[in-house]
Amino acid sequence: MVSPSTPSTLIALLFWMAFVVIFYTYFGYPLLIWIISSFIPKSEFSKHQTPYVTLLIAAYNEETVIEDKLINSLSIDYPKEKLQILVITDGTTDQTPAIVKKYADLGIELLHQPERRGKMAAINRAMAHARGEIIVFSDANNYYQPDTLKKLITPFSNLEVGAVSGAKVIDRGDGALGASEGLYWKYESFIKQQESRLGSCTSVSGEILAIRKNTYNTPPDNIINDDFYIAMQVIRQGHRLAYVPEAKSSERVSLTAKDEIIRRTRINAGRYQAIAMAGHLLPFNRPILVWQIISHKFLRPLVPFCMIVLVISNLTAVLYPPKAGGAIYLQPPFGVFMLGLQMLFYILAWIGARPLKQENQSKLIRLLYLPTFLTNSNIAALYGFFQYLRGQQSHIWERIQRR
Repeated sequence: MVSPSTPSTLIALLFWMAFVVIFYTYFGYPLLIWIISSFIPKSEFSKHQTPYVTLLIAAYNEETVIEDKLINSLSIDYPKEKLQILVITDGTTDQTPAIVKKYADLGIELLHQPERRGKMAAINRAMAHARGEIIVFSDANNYYQPDTLKKLITPFSNLEVGAVSGAKVIDRGDGALGASEGLYWKYESFIKQQESRLGSCTSVSGEILAIRKNTYNTPPDNIINDDFYIAMQVIRQGHRLAYVPEAKSSERVSLTAKDEIIRRTRINAGRYQAIAMAGHLLPFNRPILVWQIISHKFLRPLVPFCMIVLVISNLTAVLYPPKAGGAIYLQPPFGVFMLGLQMLFYILAWIGARPLKQENQSKLIRLLYLPTFLTNSNIAALYGFFQYLRGQQSHIWERIQRR
């Protein structure tokens, strides 16, 4: 019997390690967390509470959407005497501050600073002016349903809960990109629901994040992903982070796939920053949560490297096929079959990236766009890695055009 050579063993090891990481990140962890959480009863929270809430809206050059956002905020079904709407602008050069000032008589407050120091610095500055017991962080381009705030604050009836995240929903009608982005957030929502049932979710949507004001620790101004940092600091204090899928925030998708890559590049640079700061972020006294955070947040930006290893190791096994070992060593025809599946995936991604008029985007075409969306997301993760490595990713956010 012929034994596989050492190079063949190494190639197979690299292939299966990369495959396991990708499979575990996208499918294994969600499946595990679902199985574990199914044995835990759902938490029940009191709905009869109306603490003083500050809705904190961060805005930078948002003159095209800020008025709609203010009207939407004023329509929220919450006692007006217990709701402070505070808009913070940082270095804005358009008419955003002037538009906000028009709503001063309706109780909307403005904090404007000509110097641009970034979103985290703006939030830190605003906290001294926030009067709410609960602070709800929001953006200028997302919109709440009338009952969103009431649903979002419900878990705070449990004193163990220090922060609550609502659900991000992508509006319909934005073609294949919008459909793929919407499907991604439904997938994220499923994971968060299971994590929250287990005790704490590990991911939040910064445009619909509520925290107890007394849990807020002032983060450094250079933090890229402010929402994740704030959430981790709440968890490190021993509090729970709850997820309420019924509390919904809706927004439009990025204008183009290129804009979406730019947005995700920044997010992924922030993820690498978070990995580098793991010693200051992870709650090491809560090992289950550490496992959740690594599985849900820290493995995602590593997937593109695994995808590269998967292709290279598979291609090597096809060009230099092992003479023994069977499928586990990628012996023909298994190695060829696996490489064919990978190539099919990237061909579909290439097809999905071709320009297509909105009216011609059938349900099938939108489904075929999923490989494009996943590929672009991982390209953005690579861009984010190099941006972070070179120190080129600024913590000062750039506005991305929305549809």
